[in-house]
Amino acid sequence: MSRESQTLQPVASDRPELPGKLPDHLRTELIAFRRDLHMHPELGHQEFRTTAAIKARLEQAGLRPRVLKSGTGLICDVGTWDGGRPMLALRADIDALPIPDTKTHVPYRSTSPDRAHACGHDVHTAVVLGAGLVLAELDRQGLLPRPVRLLFQPAEEVLPGGATDAIESGVLDGVGRIVAVHCDPRVDAGRIGLRPGPITSACDRLEVSLTGSGGHTARPHLTTDLVTAAARVALDAPALLARRMDARAGMSVTWGRIESGHACNVIPMHAELSGTVRCLDLAAWHEAPDMIHAAIDEIATMHGAKFEINHVRGVPPVVNDPVITELLREAMGARFGAASVEDTEQSLGGEDFSWYLEHVPGAMARLGVRTPGDTAKRDLHRGDFDVDEDAIAVGVEFFTAAALIDGRRTPPSR
Repeated sequence: MSRESQTLQPVASDRPELPGKLPDHLRTELIAFRRDLHMHPELGHQEFRTTAAIKARLEQAGLRPRVLKSGTGLICDVGTWDGGRPMLALRADIDALPIPDTKTHVPYRSTSPDRAHACGHDVHTAVVLGAGLVLAELDRQGLLPRPVRLLFQPAEEVLPGGATDAIESGVLDGVGRIVAVHCDPRVDAGRIGLRPGPITSACDRLEVSLTGSGGHTARPHLTTDLVTAAARVALDAPALLARRMDARAGMSVTWGRIESGHACNVIPMHAELSGTVRCLDLAAWHEAPDMIHAAIDEIATMHGAKFEINHVRGVPPVVNDPVITELLREAMGARFGAASVEDTEQSLGGEDFSWYLEHVPGAMARLGVRTPGDTAKRDLHRGDFDVDEDAIAVGVEFFTAAALIDGRRTPPSR
């Protein structure tokens, strides 16, 4: 598809003030909508209630959402695309995490055991829904310069991510640019973080199975000592890779599980390790499987162990298009002033938004959700995760501004 964003012309400096402010009644409704999702979190590919709720609200606004072939997630175009200049897409992920909600002080705590919106996808959903409702009203008034696609994507937390299935189902047909936000508990509500180029890391799942003869702990010299072999793989593989790959690639192999044996005096015949591979550099991510296989082969062979590797490719890094990143900077500045935008660092977290950027240019912003003045250190993927809900209105107005500014740009000459 055309990467037209790289040749778009800047918006005229004398443009009128942007319409599309979020009315108070809709702000209240979106907070309630987010809380309802928070109380009823659904895991990847199981987001049937969430999908139905989004669909019903869009239909109430006179729009025509289309549920994806998988049965969860949907797309909805605001305005009518005439087949000309490709649309801008606003993407939200809608799934939750398989962890318990440990908050005890809020009435909207999760009602589903061991499931929680601990990454802010409920906020992302409310933001894109709200932007869609505001843009739909502007379209009815004749104030939407170009159509916009809303994309509510399932299964972001499931490797390799629901984005791949969504792309295969045609969600990018007619789309030329795509933007998204991700909650950031280190950024104050009312602000966003931006970074051109890579903003997240590649993330894969790595599983290693070791086998050997086993035997009595009194005679380890007659066995394949798999516990020692597994320990050496756990320690030495990351160290070898650190010396064999360019340090600037930021490659990190971290184990989350090691399992072997059941008795203190029996050397087992089987051991397993599983963990993640993260990488800051796209080219190094492509090299990683062969490098990891060679390192584990070397260690296992030294200990006489046979091995199998299951390297599950997850997601490449999100690499923000610099022109679209500047569009987001301009949009936030137009709504809230230049001081509302801060530079952000590249994260080692993974995000399947990256798969869209293999097809069309786009950018992801970090949406501040920390209450100003809060000095506690908070993070994602924790059971106590929560947000300052003022961030929802900020996200809505940020996205509406981006859609309006992008729609007013002069398309490149053919």
